Amino acid sequence: MRVRMTIVQQVPVVAMMMLLQLLVIVLLLLLSTTTTITVAMTMAMTMQTTTRTGTGTGAGRVAVVTGASRGIGRGIAIELGNAGYTVYCLGRSTRTSTKSNSNTNTNSNTNIDTNTDGQQQQVEQIAQTPYQRPVADNLELTVESVAEEVTNRGGIGIAIPCDLSQDGVIEDILLNKIGSHNNDNNNNNGTTPNQLDLLVCSAYTTPPTGIRGEFWKQDLDMWDYVNGVGLRQVYAACRAAAPIMIETAAATDKNTNSKQSPPPLICLVSSFGGKSYTFNVAYGVGKAAIDRLSVDMSYQLSKYGVATTTLYPGLVKTEANLQMVVDGIWDDQSGGLDLSKGETPSFSGKGVVKLTELSYDKMMDRSGNVEVVAELAEEFQFYDSNGERPPSIRSLQYLLPNFVFPTIEKQNGGKPVPDWIKNNIPNYLLPWSTFSSGPPPDMG
Repeated sequence: MRVRMTIVQQVPVVAMMMLLQLLVIVLLLLLSTTTTITVAMTMAMTMQTTTRTGTGTGAGRVAVVTGASRGIGRGIAIELGNAGYTVYCLGRSTRTSTKSNSNTNTNSNTNIDTNTDGQQQQVEQIAQTPYQRPVADNLELTVESVAEEVTNRGGIGIAIPCDLSQDGVIEDILLNKIGSHNNDNNNNNGTTPNQLDLLVCSAYTTPPTGIRGEFWKQDLDMWDYVNGVGLRQVYAACRAAAPIMIETAAATDKNTNSKQSPPPLICLVSSFGGKSYTFNVAYGVGKAAIDRLSVDMSYQLSKYGVATTTLYPGLVKTEANLQMVVDGIWDDQSGGLDLSKGETPSFSGKGVVKLTELSYDKMMDRSGNVEVVAELAEEFQFYDSNGERPPSIRSLQYLLPNFVFPTIEKQNGGKPVPDWIKNNIPNYLLPWSTFSSGPPPDMG
């Protein structure tokens, strides 16, 4: 089973004692900066001009994206296509195993590796997998379809259906398949054998029974579900990719004799569960481990010219989350968050592309850091597909409307917070230490 865990991608509510403190901060900032805020908002409106990356900076560069068939991984793969990358799209969902999607095109010319006995066995194993989070019936969320979209956007998409929960699979793909594909295609895309410029680990699984609950009441399988593909196989992917990326960095330095070229980058998709209690114990431990993996790898890889980063998306409008709204279960699962104001998966992709465009020195200086997608958008001035720039999930602009104001209104018998406050919240980022204060009072 391969399911990208983006049910909420939320920061839990800060502890109740902090609510009044946050409101005080808001009021003080409003009193001193109302004019500045108005000007800033006006400037932001005038800057909404484009929604596509489309820079071509990835031409001649190679990326591997796990969990690429749906959700955040799909959004990242497609945006890498916009930038001209050769993208190896890894995932469980394949046309061979997908029987219910009305848009499936079995006559496609998709570049797909199923020639070896081992790869064919992988496809057969995937076909036996019974569970995926529900999505709309008219969507084809397969590795073939995303590879085609990558190619349509200007890159080269290569579909590799695989079961990353099985030991040895990611190693085989990285060590034996990427190099041979690059060798076959290097006359067309400028790549070389054993070249890997970007590894994005976005694959994740969650049990069909749900993830919330007290850890001692959950089977030990819970740990394996959330930290198998989500942690163990991430470590395996990084371990297998590191020698290839070190070789890529050495070749780049030799060919350019300059530190201005972007370094190879390992990007681990995580969540705010790495900073604060979310869902359950196993989930939080796994996300914190992903964050630490990125940091510790950066220490060892820096001398070889390879960078790492941890990506924090916000509330994401994945295909499965949108279907939860249709099915009427979103409010219960999310705690009432407004998904209509969430980020698209491509927003994360644009953030990744911007990181890969940084010069060697700039990327290495921030190697190992946690990068919040919305904060990258603010830094690099890009927007989501609707022309808007969602606030960071640790910003007052996100926390107050979603968590603090509803609590205040409930405590005041339904009396709404005044619009003059709701409409003038500053984009103030709370320090990460704020989110270590524990779960909200009613989260169990």
